[in-house]
Amino acid sequence: MEILVVGLSHKTAPIELRERLNVPEPDLPKPLEMMGESTDLVERMLVATCNRVEVYAVSEGPVEGAVEGITDCLATYRNVPKADFLDKLYTYTAGEAVRHVFRVASSLDSMVVGEPQILGQVKTAYSIAQAREATGILLNNLLEQAFHVAKRVRSETGIASSAVSVSSAAVELARKIFGDLTGRSVLILGAGEMAELALRHLLDDGVHSVLVANRSYDRAVALARQFHGRAVTFESFRQEMVGADIVISATSAPHVILKKEDMQAIIQQRRHRPIFLIDIADPRDIDPGCNAVDNVYLYNIDDLKSVVETNLKERKREAERAEVIIDREVGVYLTWLRSLDVVPTIVSLRQRVEQIRGAELQKALGRMDDLTPEQREVISAMSHAMVNKILHQPMTELKRRAALQDGHLYTSVLRRLFGLEEKEK
Repeated sequence: MEILVVGLSHKTAPIELRERLNVPEPDLPKPLEMMGESTDLVERMLVATCNRVEVYAVSEGPVEGAVEGITDCLATYRNVPKADFLDKLYTYTAGEAVRHVFRVASSLDSMVVGEPQILGQVKTAYSIAQAREATGILLNNLLEQAFHVAKRVRSETGIASSAVSVSSAAVELARKIFGDLTGRSVLILGAGEMAELALRHLLDDGVHSVLVANRSYDRAVALARQFHGRAVTFESFRQEMVGADIVISATSAPHVILKKEDMQAIIQQRRHRPIFLIDIADPRDIDPGCNAVDNVYLYNIDDLKSVVETNLKERKREAERAEVIIDREVGVYLTWLRSLDVVPTIVSLRQRVEQIRGAELQKALGRMDDLTPEQREVISAMSHAMVNKILHQPMTELKRRAALQDGHLYTSVLRRLFGLEEKEK
């Protein structure tokens, strides 16, 4: 039996190729079924996201044949020639396969290290494979431990504690200014994608009141409806700033739309309550001089990128700590995996010795017709005790050695010494 991972990701393949091979979640059972019918994979699951397409499997045959079977199925199911993606594939086996699965679940192999989405995607893929009875003891244990590892990485490191996108950095800064964002209001100027993403992050943090101002009022209405907010005319945005706590500006205006004198008038009407301005337009929407006004906190795209770069460096340090956790957990899984090899050997050894004991006991008792039933029982019990005492030390040592790197050598030698392979043939 061999555990293996076969796949490609954002590290090896362009998005155009990943899109061609991606399998929508509702369709995952079909390629799993194909692999079960046309390969010697005894266990299998498929993880397919926008950034990776990977098969986690257990093969009874050679790895080369398993890889060929997997790629044949992917090519056939997605109607993509193998020549288009073979050179983008990676294959991991044994310990490296285990390590890769743990790193994927812990988001150490993600495009944005520490992002939480991949763990949910792996859990979903695993549930689908389980429901189709495509997994067994090896993958079940591997995935359950992968989820345990991911939880440890989240709880014991700060890998996901800092913002690493411009939009999430904006929210992080807002929290520093206001503390709790629950109940705060936000005004969006423009309807750009980055502003919309920042708004989503703010809503996740408790912001409840949303206003949208855009030169196209219909577009403002559509965006406001999407977030259960209210559209306002673009000409009125300065008046609306009097009641807003956070302003995200991302228009396509060729010039500044909010000057320092505008901000001074607004802050007076606000009775000097703090306001957070996020200018993510290029060119800038807000006069940098606004930052000199008391209780006005202005950040532009460069400020946010600086926060992101600092946080990325911190995540890199935390990722190094996470790798130490993964190294230890890979060892735990491999120890368990090696221990599986010894179980059938112990069973076979005991069966072989028990057969010898039983046969020899019957021969001996056949020569002693005058024994009472009680005496026969004593002799039988003695033979059992002798067998148990003789087997105790080698079995104990075999179990201990099974957890070590060279454990398979001891298992192999014992099977040969006692002729267990010949017996099974």
